[in-house]
Amino acid sequence: MCGILGFSGKGPVRKIISRGLKALEYRGYDSCGYAFLSEGVVCVNKKTGKGGTDELVSEIPEYSDRRICVISHTRWATHGKVCLENAHPHRDCKNEIALVHNGIIENYARLKKELEQKGHIFSSDTDTEVIAHLFEEEAKKMPFRKAVLKSLNKLDGTFALLVLRKGCSEIIGARKGSPLFAGVKGKDFFISSDINSIVNYTDEIMFLEDGDMFAIGDEMEILDFVKKESVKRSFSRIKSGVQSTAMGNFESYMQKEIFEQPAALVSTFNSLCKELARYMEIVDTVPGRITIVGCGSSWHAGLIGEYMMEKLLRIPVEVEYASEFRYRNPVFLPDDLVVSISQSGETADTLGAVKEAKKKAKLLSICNVHNSSIPGESNYALYTQAGPEIGVASTKAFTAQIAALYFLNLLLALKMGLIKEYSLEKKIEEFSATAKKIRCIFSMLPDMEKIADKLKDKSNALFLGRGIHFPVALEGALKMKEVSYIHAEGYPAAEMKHGPIALIDENMPVVFISVRDRFSMKVISNMREVKARGGCIITVSDYIDDDILNISDEIINIPEAENEYLKPLLTVIPLQLLAYLTALKRDCDVDKPRNLAKCVTVE
Repeated sequence: MCGILGFSGKGPVRKIISRGLKALEYRGYDSCGYAFLSEGVVCVNKKTGKGGTDELVSEIPEYSDRRICVISHTRWATHGKVCLENAHPHRDCKNEIALVHNGIIENYARLKKELEQKGHIFSSDTDTEVIAHLFEEEAKKMPFRKAVLKSLNKLDGTFALLVLRKGCSEIIGARKGSPLFAGVKGKDFFISSDINSIVNYTDEIMFLEDGDMFAIGDEMEILDFVKKESVKRSFSRIKSGVQSTAMGNFESYMQKEIFEQPAALVSTFNSLCKELARYMEIVDTVPGRITIVGCGSSWHAGLIGEYMMEKLLRIPVEVEYASEFRYRNPVFLPDDLVVSISQSGETADTLGAVKEAKKKAKLLSICNVHNSSIPGESNYALYTQAGPEIGVASTKAFTAQIAALYFLNLLLALKMGLIKEYSLEKKIEEFSATAKKIRCIFSMLPDMEKIADKLKDKSNALFLGRGIHFPVALEGALKMKEVSYIHAEGYPAAEMKHGPIALIDENMPVVFISVRDRFSMKVISNMREVKARGGCIITVSDYIDDDILNISDEIINIPEAENEYLKPLLTVIPLQLLAYLTALKRDCDVDKPRNLAKCVTVE
């Protein structure tokens, strides 16, 4: 969601901030701003709307041969509408303090009322401004660092924040429940909520932990603001090139990331298989029940995992929305395994669910970002190798999650003696062959463009599938609504007649996933029901027969995979491409859809 970037050092300051803010744009934002210390005075500038960061930062010194402190922010509105008053940085009554913040302050209304009674005047509708005034109030009675420390312990909720104060020559920051990283190069320090915004300048990264408060001037000092004692953290070198985010020759990040899926899938599955012996050792018991938690596309991946695991392992599996799971007082059994899925490892709802489950069950996380919060809270972690995913609508991270779930399925099957280890080599070959077949689908782009031409003027669409392809239908509908703004719904094909069939007419396109499996004839029957009511049928199929030819208005013929668990990797690709192409024809920003954020770090 919101992005934070700070810098304390010398050199091309304007370029560092401008480049860093652009790297944060993919997270989604509707306003941005910065503050910097100049001769002891706090200078602030902010704007609403996307883009224009070069113009925004024009007042920051282009180059400084002495240390300069800058904090900056991209905001995705939560408290208060999009306007300059609500944009970050926020200030105190005297305009001596400037603060940027990610997260939610849950007790801000009570704190605001108390501060107003003490004479503080607020200029925004945000929860963040409360923090600046609280710092100001406490600083009347004590040195500023102590005032910050005391104030932090009064805040309920989540926060990653950076603050500047007139007369001080340092950046003070803190983290609780929202991601924050520090980087160092010589005597220059970089602070960010997203590692991608600072890796152009350093590969020495510190992963700050919950409860950390720090002050950065010539050096970096860290203490635990709850225990009120100094702590030591170390910088570690991240792999060179791992965080490359260049778009290359592609028209958008979404297009690039769709096309990167074959490589990301093979990399993910092979890297996990190479660690098979280690995972066999650390996953020490076979669970009696598995609960999968996630949000959005990660939840859909979990549903696909459920179909895999229940069929092969015969272990009961439940898939829960993380946002509901954490609050519904779930019942745990002694041998439960909770599997959390999150691309970023920072998704607030999923992190909350993990912390709830940690008290009573073993935890395994599937994540794309090392050293992130969710794996840190888990007993085990399976890391996907999707690389940075910049497009807000998940594509390669989603399919990489399916690869990780498939590996987990095989891992547990090995432990249960359901398959033999020597058969894993065949599974690896099978997986690699399936990933290669995705490239064949890319060659169908001209045909899919024609279908997108028909979809672009529609207001609604249905996506239908059965069995393991029902979650694929959900994901296809999600992609369509996310990037094209066409209202799309995914349903089990058999459920259509229990409600959605009322919507079918000549203006309603219906996308069916019809593959060669035990549901084939049943899906054909559902297609006939739509055809009888004048609906337009778009069929994604790995086989062609007379029924499909006669019923379908459009056919996307994909390669066949013998392994039923791997078929979703093929059926979802044309749905991603349809959403992408339709969005382009509707002049939508496919990388930064309106109102959406890449990493949702608030509830």
